[in-house]
Amino acid sequence: MARIKVYELRQKTKAELLNQLKDLKAELALLRVAKVTGGAPNKLSKIKVVRLSIAQVLTVISQKQKAALRDAYKNKKYLPLDLRPKKTRAIRRRLTKHQASLKTEREKKKETYFPMRKYAIKRPFALTSKCSPVTLPCFIFKNFLSV
Repeated sequence: MARIKVYELRQKTKAELLNQLKDLKAELALLRVAKVTGGAPNKLSKIKVVRLSIAQVLTVISQKQKAALRDAYKNKKYLPLDLRPKKTRAIRRRLTKHQASLKTEREKKKETYFPMRKYAIKRPFALTSKCSPVTLPCFIFKNFLSV
């Protein structure tokens, strides 16, 4: 049996895939018997190909099942654990953005009654275009301290 193309497997139904899996397992059993009885070398090398084909069929079956489950749980509130994003344990336990942004009544009142003050620094008269942008903050800060 030649190697199976996975794109061909994806087009098959679940029943066809299970049927093919059964056939491949039967073939593998025959090849193992041939190995023990001292079969031809080409049969021994075929074991690897058949095992790979079995793995491919099983992979396609599980992927199809998972895709069907994703569709079934698409608009549900809770997802099964294996369909949730893996991430890391610490990230999964973190607060959500909404939970982190919530504020207590006291905090809200404090912010409304005492808002952040806005300051504007006047441009000193002595400043001309000769000042470089690097020395400008130092100049303003020195004048601010001297006042």
